[in-house]
Amino acid sequence: MKMNSLLLIALVFICSLNCSSETIDEPTTSNTDGSSLYFPPTDSNDWETVSIENLGWDASRVETLLDFIEEKNTKAFIVLKDGKIALEWYGNGANENSNLPWYSAGKTLSAFTIGIAQQQNLLNINTSSLNYLGNNWSSLTTSEAQNITIKQHLTMTTGLDYTITNSNCYDSECLTFLNEPDTFWYYHNAPYTLTQSIVEDATNMNFKDYFNTQLRDRIYMQGQWVSIGYSNVFFSNARSMARFGLLNLNEGHWDTIPILNDLNYFTEMTSTSQNLNKAYGYLWWLNGKESFRTPGTTLEFSGKLIPNAPDDLFAGLGKNDQKLYVIPSKNMVVIRMGDSANDVLLGPSSFDNALWEQLNLVIN
Repeated sequence: MKMNSLLLIALVFICSLNCSSETIDEPTTSNTDGSSLYFPPTDSNDWETVSIENLGWDASRVETLLDFIEEKNTKAFIVLKDGKIALEWYGNGANENSNLPWYSAGKTLSAFTIGIAQQQNLLNINTSSLNYLGNNWSSLTTSEAQNITIKQHLTMTTGLDYTITNSNCYDSECLTFLNEPDTFWYYHNAPYTLTQSIVEDATNMNFKDYFNTQLRDRIYMQGQWVSIGYSNVFFSNARSMARFGLLNLNEGHWDTIPILNDLNYFTEMTSTSQNLNKAYGYLWWLNGKESFRTPGTTLEFSGKLIPNAPDDLFAGLGKNDQKLYVIPSKNMVVIRMGDSANDVLLGPSSFDNALWEQLNLVIN
């Protein structure tokens, strides 16, 4: 394993032994299961750590885990336990300041932002997206377009034709009728991307500005949305993704500050949203279900999305194995950013299960 990885583990361990008395005043709150959650300050880059030994995890397995993620083209890897950093590793040309793409893991940011807009009574996800996108947003007839709700954009059930050459294209000529809404699930990027246009119309603000003021800046994330072709991709450092994961571990609250205070929406967002793909919420992936579908195919697969992971895990999963795992039962958040570990896929991949196999050897 590279020397910088070993030094980082040593620093985290030393800090956990020598710095604990200096961090007793850091903010904490209680999670829904009664356990304590630490939140890093919003006016600095400080973040409290906890040692593997103090957690009762297997420190002898850490080097094997970090060797594994390094070999799999990982650039950033963070494990939070009770909000504190238990593991933080950077390599393959990246460091803690590197801005890395979330790709489709960033869909979770849009789902969360829509929840905020609905909380502010600026939109209603059960209304037609036609009300926000206008009459000419697609090549559908007015009655066909009227039948598509914002919720169906969030759940990949619009019924729009996914067989077109470029499924990212959201020009009106690319958006044609194939199925009735809510009768078929397919991972279609264009209807998702339009959720940001829906927010713009509902809030009368540029999506990036609304996102920054209502979400990013309030939890001291950094990063920005970048347009790449038809796609809007969020770039940030790994700690910013970890902050967002911690926010969702605490069900939309940053410490005691409500960012998304609509618990019904949060629960719907992170639960099965339709019966066509039980492993999908509102742009979040869900583990522990009896079956699942994946991007790029119309097939349904039996079993859990990530068999080696806890059943209550919900995740943002992006191209080239961007991973944002939230695990309420373990009070954990796990972040992995970098290049593709194996095959280039849009979301879930075999790397999910392989990573959890290695991670379980440490935490169990």
